[in-house]
Amino acid sequence: MTRTIPVPREGEHHGNAAAVAPPHAVASWCAAQGWPVHPLSPGRKTPVGNCPDCSAAKGGGRHEAADCPCLSAGRPCHGFHAATTDQGLIDRWWGATPAAGVGVACAPAGLVVIDIDAHQVSVADRAHLLPGIVIPEQVRLDGLASGFDTLALLAAFRGEQDPARDESTLRVRTPSGGLHVWYRNPDPETRYRCSTGSGRNTALAWQVDVRAEGGYIVAPGTRTPQGVYRAEGSARQPAELPEWLRRELRRTGHVIEPSVTPVPGLPEQPGAGQRLTAVVPPARRSGRPAAAHQVIDPLIGVVAECAAAREGTGFTEKLNRAAYTAGGLVGAGHLEHAAIRDRLVRVANYARPWQQSRNEKIVDDALAVGSVRPLHLEGRP
Repeated sequence: MTRTIPVPREGEHHGNAAAVAPPHAVASWCAAQGWPVHPLSPGRKTPVGNCPDCSAAKGGGRHEAADCPCLSAGRPCHGFHAATTDQGLIDRWWGATPAAGVGVACAPAGLVVIDIDAHQVSVADRAHLLPGIVIPEQVRLDGLASGFDTLALLAAFRGEQDPARDESTLRVRTPSGGLHVWYRNPDPETRYRCSTGSGRNTALAWQVDVRAEGGYIVAPGTRTPQGVYRAEGSARQPAELPEWLRRELRRTGHVIEPSVTPVPGLPEQPGAGQRLTAVVPPARRSGRPAAAHQVIDPLIGVVAECAAAREGTGFTEKLNRAAYTAGGLVGAGHLEHAAIRDRLVRVANYARPWQQSRNEKIVDDALAVGSVRPLHLEGRP
């Protein structure tokens, strides 16, 4: 029988500290569900900082999570990469920093979380509210103001239940007025990527993010200066990701397609789950990945070096330049989109782990723009 903890509910008084379970108890409860956890900086929703050696980006600024000795030593560096269900580590981490919030690594936990935002920003153009869906002019959009509206619009368009009102699954109200709708991925063979809902690429809807592979979600009970993340309704477990949302995530490019190794002498064919509409490099020339890496590797190295300082490094400009160049190399057939996108996102999240959604938006936007301007490599070996 799964034990429960007093996770705060929406509507409980924010000043009632007794209604909020201690972070250590929340982390232990999450781990008992099989959800790997990692500490967040006290009072914030971002991971604790890396240790001095990792923050200094030793080794020419190319130090990545996979090579970090801190992880094997049980230190919580590199955000969700350190997430664990080991109760001993949890006791040690939250014993040292009792006020640390709790982050849950989504993919290892088998979670896909719909992150609905309610930011006070200008409403996007009608063409960008539901990516890939044309909203007829006769459909009035008066009063549309947030991700709650666009997600409800998408659900109505499909004739399905609005996830924001799905009482069968764990839902967590955020201090900013948004909502996290937690779902369980019923098919581990299908991997979903994170997205930024306010961007134009790989988005479910305007102001609707997806937290999955390569990301984390803030656990209920975590406190920030703006308030506490509070569970809404009575459900405390994620329900299975609805079939219609699985279709929408695939349609909007959230499924991470398996890479296919071409067989010499045979034409390339899409693997299981891959779409037949995948872009094929122009037949007039073959790709030149070795030459492409001579161009892109130094630019990615410059992005990694930004981990040496939290600001003043020109990070956005450097990441944008690297992703734009990579897009041009993809457009010319020299690089594979999924592989270079994954690499760019990983190095961006290494350099700026506290802004993962923004990192993905920069990468996706620059890749998209660069891909329509193919970068050819005449004269390179």
